[in-house]
This record gives sequence, C-alpha cells and structure tokens, in this order.
Amino acid sequence: MKKVGIIIFLLGLTLTVYTSILYFTKEKVVQIEKDEISNDKPNRTKWSTPVTGIAIMGIGGILFWQTYNEQ
Repeated sequence: MKKVGIIIFLLGLTLTVYTSILYFTKEKVVQIEKDEISNDKPNRTKWSTPVTGIAIMGIGGILFWQTYNEQ
C-alpha cells in the first residue's frame, strides 16, 4: 500500500505541474497535382486544473502516511 500511495502522489504532482499537452497535426494548405504544401497546426489538450492535482497528491499522501504508521 505504501508503493500505491507514492505512485498516486507522483501522479498528482505530475498533474499539478503539467496541466496540458501540446501536440501538432499536419493540415493541408494547398495541393497542386502531386505537390502539396502543409502546415503544422498546434493543438492543446487540457486534462485537469492544479487543484485536482493537489487533491490527488493529498490522497496519495494520506495512503502513504496510513501505511507508514501501521508498521
């Protein structure tokens, strides 16, 4: 249970620091016969707010602390 608490804590820390992912997709601008001009379009995916990450860190900390006190 101690390892699970550490993993959940690290997941919460990751969600707090990185609140989104930036990735690029190719978008066709012009196509003339076999020639093609494309452009990279940036896209951002947001998955949480820092408050959510802090709450998950708290849950992981509680799980770790409970198993630490049992031993």
